[in-house]
This record gives sequence, structure tokens and C-alpha cells, in this order.
Amino acid sequence: MKSSSRRQEHPSHFWALQSISCFAALAIFCGSAIAQSTTEEFDPWQGIEKNGRIPKIEKPADLPNPDRWRYIPEGRLKPGNVFQRFLVSSFMAPFFFRDSDVGFGGGLALTDLDFRQQRRREFAGLFVSYSVEGQQAYKAVWRRRLHHREVPEGGILQEERSFLKAWGGYEKSLTRRFYGFGAGTSEGDETSYRDKTAFGRLGFELAVPDPGDNLVFGASVMGEWHSLGNGEVNHKPNTGDADAFPAIFARGDDHKLGWLELDLRYDTRDSQRMPYRGFAVGTSINSALLQSGWDVGSVFSVFGTTNVPVPPLFHKGGDPEEEHPPTDTLAFHLQTSTTAGDLPFYSVPTLGGSKTLRGFIAGRFRDRSMWHASAEYRFWVLTRGFSIPFTQALRVERVGLAFFGDTGSVADDWPDIFSSRVWASGGVGLRITLERDAPFRVDVGFSKEGVEVSAGFGLAF
Repeated sequence: MKSSSRRQEHPSHFWALQSISCFAALAIFCGSAIAQSTTEEFDPWQGIEKNGRIPKIEKPADLPNPDRWRYIPEGRLKPGNVFQRFLVSSFMAPFFFRDSDVGFGGGLALTDLDFRQQRRREFAGLFVSYSVEGQQAYKAVWRRRLHHREVPEGGILQEERSFLKAWGGYEKSLTRRFYGFGAGTSEGDETSYRDKTAFGRLGFELAVPDPGDNLVFGASVMGEWHSLGNGEVNHKPNTGDADAFPAIFARGDDHKLGWLELDLRYDTRDSQRMPYRGFAVGTSINSALLQSGWDVGSVFSVFGTTNVPVPPLFHKGGDPEEEHPPTDTLAFHLQTSTTAGDLPFYSVPTLGGSKTLRGFIAGRFRDRSMWHASAEYRFWVLTRGFSIPFTQALRVERVGLAFFGDTGSVADDWPDIFSSRVWASGGVGLRITLERDAPFRVDVGFSKEGVEVSAGFGLAF
């Protein structure tokens, strides 16, 4: 069985894959003596019922768009340093993974939901990994919420649409795949290459004019560097070979890019992480204004997504007095992108991986333009979850499944996407939450080219 996660195009997805494995490995460290260094007055159940249900609170009258603020009870706000908060808001765990690019691997993840002890206003994480195929990755991420309120009775309120963010790192992969451009490429066109990548990114998102409003603007700057070499996929040619894609390969080698990314969307969804109702439509412009050789290139995208609640399948439906009631949904997503100017082959739109055409390997189809559509039926199976052994109050909030279908195509010119070959895949996924802001997923996708397993922190759309 092959499996993949689309790390090349969106490096943050790889952290997500590792987070899934971290979650599965938490029990290994649950008996650590570090977890015993607690403060006696801390009550891990304050604001939380013993079955994990969090009652809804009355939010302040002056709070703009109150439904857009997430309530975190006092029981998840343990005081103290990173060691005293271990397995409540800080975690250290080994992780293990397998994907078709890099084979079996593992590493260590350090995450802190209350970085610098600001009542969960900041998050920081560090991820280090190595695989049997020689892939190595070192990555760090930081996020700070811009709107944060204390609740007098205990707990906090956070608006999830406005934040600062930064991440960066280094990754070396020996087995990246490239099949050429267009929707007509075949499995037999596969070549491989080595990619050394260093990158750093800083940006923000902001709801305007008031916290929680429907209009959301985002901007970021990113720098990245790629150094390419011969790939190490058995019995496959190197991308740079004379009978493969030497010109394309040379164009992307030792290449530096400085990106300006702008996003604007109108978003009525009730949550950014785990939406149950509402829609969003938006556009983005990702421009490599600085490149080696002084080339300039941009990717323009337009998207729409909607979420519709449906009658529950395995439970009685949402509790209106609960902070996060279980809700089954149908979700739909449509996106199209096109390229202007000059970009290396690994920066143009692609299909395949953890978010698009999930039955195909990451980057299976690529060209200067693409369209993609997805549909998901998401339903909860275990709505009250279960406690994680040997911890004070850490528990899985709920467990669900999803059936999904993906379709799409690529072409050199945008008008040609309507006449190019259409590809499709479908599958089933596992959904697990520790809280609404932290959904984990594992998707198994099926296509005419085989089976792919992808994992991620956050939903595909």
C-alpha cells in the first residue's frame, strides 16, 4: 500500500501528519514523573463535566459576534511552567509515520499550547524526524491569537479568525516524484529527485472591521530555498536525466524564492477548524516577487466551501446548552488556480496528496492551471469520547468517520481545464478531536492507481 502527505507543496501538512502519530503515542509518556509536578489547587475538571461535556457559558454582552469565540474552561488552563503543565497543555512524545515519498520514519515532537504562560494565547511546537529513506526534517511553528478575553468565573474566550503566525525549518527528502505536466501523464512517467529545502514564513489573519466579522484578510511573507539532486526511487529515472526532464530540473535547482501571499475571504462559517454550518468564498494571490534570475511569478486562486448540518446517524443531535455539540454535516469545496509569469515546477498548482485527489500520490498531476472539487459526509460515531489513561483529565472528545470524493484536472492554460482529462478518487477517513480547535484526521483514498493513506491536523477543507 502506498501512502502520502503533501508536504512539498505545503510543509505544514507534514507537521500535521506527525501530530496524528504524536496523539497515538501519548500513552507512552503518560506515566512520566514530570506529570506529577502539579499545583495542588488546580482542578482539571473545572468547567468540564466528568463525561467530557463542556456546558455553554453566558458570554459578555459587549462581545462582538459572540458565536465566533471559542470557550476554553479553566480545567484546561493549568498554571506553571512547561513541565508542570505536561499532558494538560504541553506535550512531548515520539511519533512514527510511513508515506510513499520517504518510507518508515520517526522522531520527537514538543508542543506547548500555552507558550510563555499566557493563558493559551500562544502556541509553539518543534518537530524533528528521520526516515529509513534518508528523509530528515526540522521544523518549528508559533501562533499568537489577537483577540483574547478572560471569563470572570474561570476560563477564557478566544476569537479564532485573527492571529499572528510564523514557522520555518529545513527538510531533506531523497525521493520526491515528478511525472511531467498535464492531466495526460501516466504512472510510467514517474521520475524522482532529491530536494533540500529551507524556508521561513511570517504572517497574519485579521477579521475586519470587528473581531469575528465575516470579512477576513490575511497576508504573509515567505522565503524558501531549494537544492535538487538525483532521486533514490528504485528502478525509476532521475528527473534530471537526459531522457527525463533535464531543463525543468535545472530550472528549479539552487533556486531561491521570496513570496508575498495575500488572502481575502467572506466567511460565515461557525468555526474555522471544525465548521458545521455556513459558507466561505475567497481569493488568494501568492506572488514570488523575488527569485533567482530575477523571474517573477504568481498563482491566483478562487475558492468556495459550504457546510450543511444533516440529521445525526449515531447520536441524538447537538445539545444547545453544550459548548461544542456533536453535529453531522455535508461539506463541499470547489477551487481553481492559475499561474502567471515564471515559477519552478514544484511551485505550480498540483493535485494529489492529503487535500486534493486523496487517492493519488502527492503532486501526481501538476500544471499552470487546475480545478478541484471535493465532497464529504462527516458523522460522529463516539460523541462523548474517552479518557486517556494515566492522565489527570486528558481525553479524546469524540470520534467520527467521513466518506469523501474528490475530482479535478490540470492544464497549461486556464480555459483548457474545462476540456482536459478529469481524474477522480474517493475514500473514507477517521476523525478525532481533543477539542473543537484540534481535529485530527486519517484519510484512506482509492483511485485507479492504487491506495493512498494521508494524515493531517485539521480538515482537508
